[in-house]
Order: sequence, then C-alpha cells, then structure tokens
Amino acid sequence: MPAPSQPELYRPKLAYPDIPYGAMLDRPAQLYPEREAIVFKDVNLTFRELDGLVNAFANALRDVGLGRGDRVCLFMTNRPEYVVAFFAIARLGAVSSPMNPSYKEREVAYQLADAQAVAVVVQQDLLPLVRAVRGEVPRLKHIVVVGPGATAASDVVRFADLTAAAPATAPSGTVRSGDELLVLPYSSGTTGLPKGVLLSHGVFVANNIQFLSSIRATDADRFLIFLPFYHIYGLMLMGGAVHAGVRMVVMERFDMAETLRLIVEQRITIVFAVPPVLLAMASRPDIGKVDWSSVKMFMVGAAPTPPELARRFKQLTGVNVVQGYGLTEAGPITHLNPVHDDSRLTIDTAGLPCNDTEQKIVDIETGERELPVGEVGEVIVRGPQLMLGYWNAPDATAAALRDGWLYTGDIGRLDAEGFLTITDRKKEMIKYKGFGIAPAEIEALLFEHPAVADCAVIGKPDDEAGEVPKAFVVSKDKTLTAEALLQWARGRLAGYKTLQEIQFVEAIPKTASGKILRRVLKEEERKRLGLA
Repeated sequence: MPAPSQPELYRPKLAYPDIPYGAMLDRPAQLYPEREAIVFKDVNLTFRELDGLVNAFANALRDVGLGRGDRVCLFMTNRPEYVVAFFAIARLGAVSSPMNPSYKEREVAYQLADAQAVAVVVQQDLLPLVRAVRGEVPRLKHIVVVGPGATAASDVVRFADLTAAAPATAPSGTVRSGDELLVLPYSSGTTGLPKGVLLSHGVFVANNIQFLSSIRATDADRFLIFLPFYHIYGLMLMGGAVHAGVRMVVMERFDMAETLRLIVEQRITIVFAVPPVLLAMASRPDIGKVDWSSVKMFMVGAAPTPPELARRFKQLTGVNVVQGYGLTEAGPITHLNPVHDDSRLTIDTAGLPCNDTEQKIVDIETGERELPVGEVGEVIVRGPQLMLGYWNAPDATAAALRDGWLYTGDIGRLDAEGFLTITDRKKEMIKYKGFGIAPAEIEALLFEHPAVADCAVIGKPDDEAGEVPKAFVVSKDKTLTAEALLQWARGRLAGYKTLQEIQFVEAIPKTASGKILRRVLKEEERKRLGLA
C-alpha cells in the first residue's frame, strides 16, 4: 500500500504573523489587560502587569550592556520570573538558554561555557552552583538572582531590584528578522553530551500557533502547567498560553495533592502531562472521586504513552488522554491526535501531523527510500517549526537536516489515514538475529498486566542472537514472580519478540520529561555480565 496522503481535512493551512516572538504578548496585553495571565502560589499577574514587567526587565538588561545575540541562561524552576525573563530576553533580541535545575557543577559549567552565556538568571538556592564554576566561564559577566531569600551581593543583582528601577516602556528595534535566534535549548543528552538546538523567532511563533490550533485552544481555557519551562514542552505551553490569552496556572513541579486541588479550585480545562504523571494518577485509589467536570483533556507527550495506561485513566476519570509527539529540534510539536472528534481520537498513536507539517517513513539504513503504509522505519518531518541546526555541530546538523526534512531518529509507522505510531528510538532498537524489536512494544504489553506499575525493556547481549529482550519491572504485587510474568507474556507477541528475562526493580531511571534512560540500564547490565 502506498504512503498515505497528507490529512489536510484535519489540519488546514494556517497564517503565521510576521512578528518577533516577544510580540506574542502584545495581543493579550491589548485585548485582555486585566485578565489573569499567571497564577502561582499567592502571586496573580494580569496581562498588563506581565507586559510591564517584561519591558522593565528587557530595559534593565539593556542598561547593563546586554543586546542582540547575547546568550542568557535561565537556571530556575517554574515561576513567574521565568516567563518574564524569557519574553524580556526575546524583546531585547538576546537569546535564552534554559538549564535543568537538577544540574550539578559539571553540567552547569558545560552549558554556560558551550552556550557562551554572558548572563544567567538563577534562583537563590541554585546560586552556589553558579558561583562554584564561575572561574571556568570567563564570558559570564552578570548574575541575576530570583526566588525566596534572593539577596544582592558584590557579584549578583536581584531580579526585583532591576525591574523596579527600569521603565516599563517597550524596547524598540531589537529584532529585525524572524530568522534571528530566539532560544538555545539543549537536547536531553541520553547519548553523549547534550547538543544546543538553534531555534529562531519565526520557528517558535509558528510552532506556538500550530500547537494552539491543534488543541483547539480558546481564550476561555485554563492551562495547568507543572511541566518544567526549561524543557521544550514546557516552553511551548508557556508561549502558547500567553499568546492565546488563557490563564496559566503554574506549579514549581508536579505534586499530586496540589495538582488535584488546583484542577478543582481553578477549574482547569487542559492538563499537560508526561506518562509517569499519568501512571501516578491512574494508580491513586481515589482518583475517580476528583471533580473532573471542567477538564476537557489530558495532553500527554515527551515519551510514548502505553495505550493500556491511557485507557485505564479514561475509565477512572472520564477524561480523554490526547497523545502528541514532537522533539526539541522541531520546536517541539509535530503531531497530535484530533481533539475535535472523539470518533477519531486514538490513544494507540501519536496522531496526525500538525498544520503545515509533512511526514514520511523512510528506510532506517539510508533514509532515502519512502516506505509504504504499515512498514516500520525512521520518521522524518518537514514544516515551518524546524530548527536552524545544532550549535557548533555542522556534522550533526547535516545528518539531521537533509533536503528540508528533519530526520528525527525515532522509529515508527503510518496507517492508511496518516496516523503515526512511534515504536522506539532508532538507537534503541533491539537486534535479535537480524530482526528489529521495539522495546516500547514489549513495554506496552507488560503494562496490560494488572501487577505492573512501571517497566522498561532493553536488549541484553547474547552470543547466539546478538541481543535478547530483557525487562526491568516495578511490581505492585510482591508475590508476582518473574517466571509467572514471563509465562503471561509468552505468545502475546511474535515469537522473535519473546521476552527472555525479567528483573524486578524499585524504580525505572528516567529523564525529567519521562523518557526511559535505557543507557543507564544497559550500562548496569553490561557491568553485571562483566562486559563493562
């Protein structure tokens, strides 16, 4: 069967305004100046107040010498200052580089140096890490501190002091082209050192609008955002919420009790999550007693969601789970299931391409041969949301961007209607006697067992087969044996995909966004076998 045609019926072409990213705040500030833009703990900011703070911080940064193209790292958890800083840096024409708050000294030094940061906005409790490595990053000239207990010193200035002293008038003439660099996020680095991803103003404007169109957002929506702003998923939610004029209810991090309280109190309409959050909620005994009446959907991304988990959550709460797909290199969203038609909503796929996004499945070996419906290969995409390339990595850029297409490194297949199913990462396929086995397929099977709370599958080295599938399982039933679970799984997938071994563990190692760190499991397995 040939490749499916593009689903224009579901995703019509969009018009993208020719504006810099900082202007995305202009619309709600003009239309809804007194509407709440951000709710965070006991802080409530209107769009008028947010706009004024953004301008003040942009002017303050300019007054200390920052300008177009300068790199500013953002090293903090979710908070209103993150939104203010990101938009202010954009309006100034400088470049944000988000940093993971869980970083240690070595990682902090690496990103500050690699991004060539001249300034960092850091929360007070993370300041010691920046101070510890400052001698290794001579380009770093300015440290701005935020958060509880923020204290000025000879080497740092308080965010609050800068904004209080600066005018709230808009800085002018700072960004001249949509091709100018806006943000330099770093890839998750599951293999090797993280790479900086070059994303322009035009890319982020386009992708925010693609996202809002795909979820059918209106200005009556209320977003609950606990996903981290330092992650590309969180940045997309932040920008989309601002541009759409919706109330953004922000949490510093996911907390089950607080999440459920805010959903009810704030009458949240859309919750954005990753699979571990969905798993935690579906495992909570009283989850069905929560008032879910305001919630239209849970949008889940950043890692594949086991279909059985999504079905279980829908049965318990009555709320649709809408799965999407994307990656940092695409700003990030490229696919989402249709949210307007329950009959086309599927929890077994990543959905259809977003507006103005094309897709293909190509052979894994060369990437040059397009595969027909149902065949598994590498997913490639094309659209207005693609990165400019990788920072200081021309070879990696040339490998990822070819003839206008982004080679995602993800493995998947298309059905006849163009719905995409992601099966695994290209580098994580298990090679069993020449057959490719997707670990996520076996994981999805294991999640169907009522005693499996979480799991991960890797290829275990094997002299005869090359690799055989091995599962690491977190069990809800301590009486469950490995042999019983192996017997249950046997025969439910093709013979060459048969699970060979199960090891029970207390937790599965994952990134903050929920991606399984198979690299960690593989390293531990090789050590156990004496191969490391």
